[in-house]
Amino acid sequence: MPAIVKLQLSLETLAEAISSLDLTEKRQLQEALEQQIFEAEEALYDDDADTLAEIQAVRAEYSDGESITLNEYLANWSN
Repeated sequence: MPAIVKLQLSLETLAEAISSLDLTEKRQLQEALEQQIFEAEEALYDDDADTLAEIQAVRAEYSDGESITLNEYLANWSN
């Protein structure tokens, strides 16, 4: 099990530490950051009233037949 260390660093110090990483390590860091950003944004969307209203409106359009999914469109287009 990896050790967990919590630090408080200035952004400048963190940038210097990142600069010292090799390309593979930078890509690993990028992937980890992107995943965490995605998860944080998803959590925000779940709590955002405007986003929830928009999702409900789009679902209503699908159920009323006003919109179709990309897969439905492609299936109809290829026929």
